[in-house]
Amino acid sequence: MATNNVAPTLFERIPAKNTLHRVLNLIVLFFFISLIGYRLFSLAVLRRGGLPWLIALFCESCFCFVWICSTSTKWNAVDYITFPDRLLHRAPELPPVDLFVTTADAVLEPPIITVNTVLSLLALDYPVEKLACYVSDDGCSPLTFHSLLEASKFAKLWVPFCKKYGVQVRAPFRYFSDHSLTSGDDSSQFRREWQKMKDEYELLCQEIQNASQKGFDLTGKFADFANAERKNHPSIIKVIWENTDAGEDGVPHLVYISREKRPNYPHHYKAGAMNVLSRVSGMMTNAPFILNVDCDMFANNPQVVLHAMCLLLGTKNERDCSFVQFPQKFYDGLKDDPFGNQLIVLQYFFCRGATGIQGPLYEGTGCFHRRKVIYGLSPNESQIYELILGLMFWVTWAMLRNSMLAILPAYCIISNSSFLPKVEDPAILIPIALFISYNVTGLWEFNHVGQSARAWWNNEKMRKTTSTSSWLFGFLAVILKLLGISQTVFEITPKDQPEVFEGKKTDARRFTFDESPIFIPDTTIVFLNLTSLAIFLLRLVQQQKHNVDGTGLGEVLCSVLAVLYLSSFLKGLSGKGKYGIPKSIMCKSVILMLLLVYLCMLNNFNF
Repeated sequence: MATNNVAPTLFERIPAKNTLHRVLNLIVLFFFISLIGYRLFSLAVLRRGGLPWLIALFCESCFCFVWICSTSTKWNAVDYITFPDRLLHRAPELPPVDLFVTTADAVLEPPIITVNTVLSLLALDYPVEKLACYVSDDGCSPLTFHSLLEASKFAKLWVPFCKKYGVQVRAPFRYFSDHSLTSGDDSSQFRREWQKMKDEYELLCQEIQNASQKGFDLTGKFADFANAERKNHPSIIKVIWENTDAGEDGVPHLVYISREKRPNYPHHYKAGAMNVLSRVSGMMTNAPFILNVDCDMFANNPQVVLHAMCLLLGTKNERDCSFVQFPQKFYDGLKDDPFGNQLIVLQYFFCRGATGIQGPLYEGTGCFHRRKVIYGLSPNESQIYELILGLMFWVTWAMLRNSMLAILPAYCIISNSSFLPKVEDPAILIPIALFISYNVTGLWEFNHVGQSARAWWNNEKMRKTTSTSSWLFGFLAVILKLLGISQTVFEITPKDQPEVFEGKKTDARRFTFDESPIFIPDTTIVFLNLTSLAIFLLRLVQQQKHNVDGTGLGEVLCSVLAVLYLSSFLKGLSGKGKYGIPKSIMCKSVILMLLLVYLCMLNNFNF
C-alpha cells in the first residue's frame, strides 16, 4: 500500500455562529430604512418638515450607509485555529524572522518600556538562530543605546529562565508585577531563581534610572553620539549582540539603528524608520518574514511567531496571506473602559468579520509581513489619490452627521421647530424603535464579550465625544495640508513607566482638560443644549402657546441625551484644576454658542 505523506494542516478556518447578531443588525437596518422612507414621504408628498427634516434625512442616510457597511463587514465572521505544535516537528525547516521595534523619544517613551518589549521578543519560543531583533531609535539617544546594552546582559539570564519554567508573559515588568503569572512550580529551586531574576531586573531598572540622571561619557561605544543632534546626525548602526550559540538557551541577534536625519529633509516618521529597518535587516539577516511592534507593545504569548507561521506557511498560495495581524490587548485596563479605548468589542466583531472577507486592517503594530510584500508593488499616484480621497470622504461626512445631530435638537427648540414626529403621531414609533434596537444591539455586543453595561455606556459617550471634536480637527488638518497651508505633525504619545501604574486608579478614571482648542466644539455643544433646554423650560413657565409645527417632546429628549453623552464636559464646567475646563475654553465656547443661538433665532424664532 502507498504511504500517505500529506503534511497535516497548520490551521483551520471556522465560520463563527452569529445568527442572533445578524438578526439584531437587520432589525436596526429595517428601522433605519423605515425612518428614511417616512422622511422622504413626508418631504415629497406631505410637503412638511422643512430644513430640520432635510438635515435629519441627511444624517440618518449617512448613519444607514455606515450601518450597512458595518453589518456587511461583520456578517461572515470567522475564527482561525492554529496548530503550532505541528510546526515544532519541522523546526529545521522554519524560516527566519526579523523583529522590528520602533521608538522615537527617550523622554516620552522611557527606555525601560522599550527594554521590556525587546526582552519579550528575545525570549520567544522559536529557534534562536532564526530570530534577529532590530531596534530603531528615531531620538538618537545614548540612553536608549545604553539601556539596550544592559538589557542584552540581562537577556542571557532571562531567556533561559523563561524557557526553563515555561513563562507565558515574558516582559519582566509585567511578569514580576502580577503574581498570577508566576509559574506553578513551587520548588525551592524555582523560588531561588525567581528571586534572582527579580533582583537582576531591579538592578537593570536602577542602572537605567541612574544613567538617565548622570549622563554619559561619549567615548568608546558612545563616541558616535558625541556630535549627534536629534534631527541632524549620520546613521548609527551597532550590533549589540551577535548570536553564536545555536542552543535553545541562546539569545537572538540584537541590533541598534538610528537612521540618518538632516534639517530640511523629510524623514517620514515611522514609515521612514520602517524603510531603514527593512534595508538594514535585508543586508544583515534578510529574513523572509518581518514582525513590527511599537516600543510599548510586548509579546504576551511566547508562541506568537509559531501561530503566525501556521497561517503564513499553511496557505497553499502565499498570495492568499501576505500578512498576519494580531489584536492589541491592554494590561491593567481601567474597569468599565471609561475612555472607550480598549477596543475589545471592535476587535472581536469587526476584525473577525473583516477576516471573513479578506483580512483585518493593518494596525501599524503587532503584524507579521512577508518581506517580498513590502518590497513588491509600488502604488502609482492615482491609487494614492483615490485612497486619500476615500478617507477624506469618510472623515467629512462622519464629522458632519455627528455634529449636525448634536446641534439639531437645540436648533429646533430655539427656533420652535421640529425634526421628529409628534408624540400623538403613530410615526413616532419608528425613531423610538430605531433608538431601542440600536442600543439593545450595542448592549448585546458588549455583554457577549463579557463587558458590562457601564462599559457600553462609556464607549457610547466617548464615541460621541471624539466624533464631534477630534474628527473635526482631523478633517480641518487634512484640508489645510491639501491646500499647502500647513503640514501634518506627528506627535509622540507619552508612555508611563511600568512602575507608576500602581496607585493611580482613582484619578485615572477622571477626564482631564487643558487649553487645547480641541475641547471647544464639545463645550459649545453642551452650552448650546443647556441653553435650549432653559429656553424650553422658560416657555413652559410662561405657558406660551405653541403652533402646530412647534417643538415636541422628542426634540427635548434628544437635547437631554446630547448633554448626557457629553457629561464629562458638563462635569468639567464645575471641575477644578486639570479636571475643570479652562476659562479661556469656556469664553470661546460661550461666544460660539451665542453666535449659534443668534443664527437659530433668525429662523422664524418667536419667543
